[in-house]
Amino acid sequence: MILKNYQFHYSLIGTLDKPLILFLHGFMGNIDEFDEAIKLLFDKFSYLTIDLPGHGKTQVLGGNDCYTMVNTAHALINLLDELKIAECFLVGYSMGGRLALYLTLHFPERFLKVVLESASPGLPTEVERLERIKIDTQIGRKLTRSIKKSDFATFLSNWYNQPIFGYIKNYPEYDRMVESRLQNNPEELDKSLRFMGTGCQPSLWEELPDNKIPLLLLAGEYDEKFISINTEMAKLCKFAQLKIISNAGHNIHFENTLAFVENVKDFLSTAS
Repeated sequence: MILKNYQFHYSLIGTLDKPLILFLHGFMGNIDEFDEAIKLLFDKFSYLTIDLPGHGKTQVLGGNDCYTMVNTAHALINLLDELKIAECFLVGYSMGGRLALYLTLHFPERFLKVVLESASPGLPTEVERLERIKIDTQIGRKLTRSIKKSDFATFLSNWYNQPIFGYIKNYPEYDRMVESRLQNNPEELDKSLRFMGTGCQPSLWEELPDNKIPLLLLAGEYDEKFISINTEMAKLCKFAQLKIISNAGHNIHFENTLAFVENVKDFLSTAS
């Protein structure tokens, strides 16, 4: 669907007479990110999955500012309007979780309940944000040099060596996940990182105490960094609950799909 400055590639699964979940993938993910979870949830809900700007088959028709969190959020709200979806559930992973939190805080009337998997409200100080921008710029340079598939595969292998990902390389489906990541365009990923990375996004820490939408915060037991971040988030927001998922690092829905699905289903199906 072509909206102003965006040609979104999306999939609407199921019928709108069932409660709808909007899924937002993480950095280097795509429309297929939550396929295995959706298979297990299938009879309960309908689903909207989207390639976010800089990812998959979505095309950005405008300038670099179209990749920012603020403009991406407005574009997604416009897409919901075009699809005549007045309100829905929202699930976001990592980068998609940061975007989901922004949507929740700025468009609360559109979302019934929200699941944030390995997400954060950004960085609270300008010093931290500037330092992160430097780091992401370096990562982006490596990405743009990864035009050959073999170079991109090496980048991904190094990426998943980060401690937050725990033992993800030991999983049988790891190679399939990497192959899916390789379908992205490294130059487009660089734009996503530069304009919607953690250093560039607005800090949402100060807005958290005002949130009234029920939040489920998920963090993997091997992901100490995000356990710490989400513990602080839960302290600030009385409408948030934190669950630590066993046998998982940062990518919970991949590493422990069953536990991810059970927690999402229980949370979304329980009356507030």
